[in-house]
This record gives sequence, structure tokens and C-alpha cells, in this order.
Amino acid sequence: MSTKMETALKKEMIQTWRKLWERHYVDGSGGNISARLSRNRVICTRSLCSKGDMTMNDFAVVDMKGNQLAGRHARSSEILLHLEIYKAVPQAHAVIHCHPPHALAYALAGTVPQPSLVPEYEVFIGKVSLAPYETPGTAEFARSVLPYVQTQNLVLLQNHGIVCWADTVTHAEWCVEIFDTYCRALLLAAQTGAELKPIPEPKIAELKAIRQKLGLPV
Repeated sequence: MSTKMETALKKEMIQTWRKLWERHYVDGSGGNISARLSRNRVICTRSLCSKGDMTMNDFAVVDMKGNQLAGRHARSSEILLHLEIYKAVPQAHAVIHCHPPHALAYALAGTVPQPSLVPEYEVFIGKVSLAPYETPGTAEFARSVLPYVQTQNLVLLQNHGIVCWADTVTHAEWCVEIFDTYCRALLLAAQTGAELKPIPEPKIAELKAIRQKLGLPV
């Protein structure tokens, strides 16, 4: 990737993180983002940096084994999670891991949100699974999502948060926003005590067809 293209990608990643930080989807130095530079090189956020304060110098470049190739600061400790997704899903070009509070509520409860309630959720998120807890930054943590990422583009991480992938950084950010908004809506709806009525199955099939047309896993 040319220097010009890498610079543009860094700017997109900074803009994305500031949006997520402003929405309280990351806290402290938590969360990380990455994008493919080439078949064997990935750019990612640095370790121990508030995502609301990121600059053009707060990135590292790694190979597919996690070895750091460039960058003034140490790469994210959780980059191995991203790399496992890139290796398993060739169409993944960006990965975001963060801690949106309403999604995290489901991860803490050890359950996934009820599906088939909102069209945008069915089109852009679809099936969601809960990966078992593993210590962040470990190889076991990185591999915990492998049973799911080829058939879905977002995974809940038990007691931790979410990870999602997409074809671009911006599209991965959309997944984060849609998922947490959905989780928040369900938590609010539960307070009414009313039974939630799913979208009829024939209509869900129509939404899945739109999802497939967009190139998302179904």
C-alpha cells in the first residue's frame, strides 16, 4: 500500500475511533482497530492509548504472526484476535473490538439478543454468537472466535465486549453502532413488560436476501 493510501486509512481509523469514543463505546485505553495493508501486513492501533486522543503516530504495522514491523509505540496487545479473523475470512479488511455498554450487558449476562425484531439488524448484523471467555491478549482469546467468524460478522465476547469485521473500517463501525443500538432498544423494550413480536419469517427471508446481495455472511 502506498504512503498516501496508508495515510488516508489512518485518518479514517482516527475518525472512526473518535466517533466510537464520543458514544462511550470505548473506555480508558480499551478497544482496538485494525485494517489490512496487504496480504501479509496489517495496521493497528497502539497499546495503552485513549481512542479519543489518537494521532497519526498512534499506529503500528504487524505481520500475520503479530510481529511488529513499524510504529513508534507497541502494537495493541489484542492484535492476535484480529489476525485470526483475517486469516479465517479473506473478505475481512477491517476489524474493530470495543466495549459498547448495552452490548456488554448481554456479554455479562451470557446471552445474545433476541433476533428478528428490526430490519437493519437483520441486514447488517444477522446471526450473533457468544464466544466463551478467555484472557485478553492470549492465543486462546484470539482463537475463541474462530467457530463463528466465517458465518457471521459480529461476535459477542463473554464478559468482555464485541468484535466485528467488514470490508472497510467505516462499515465495521456501522456494525458496532447498529448492534449496540439494537441491544439498547431491547433492554428498553423489556421494561415495558410486553412480549416482543418478531418480523414474520417470509419477511426475514427477504432481509436475508438483501444481506446476501451486500456480500455479508448468511
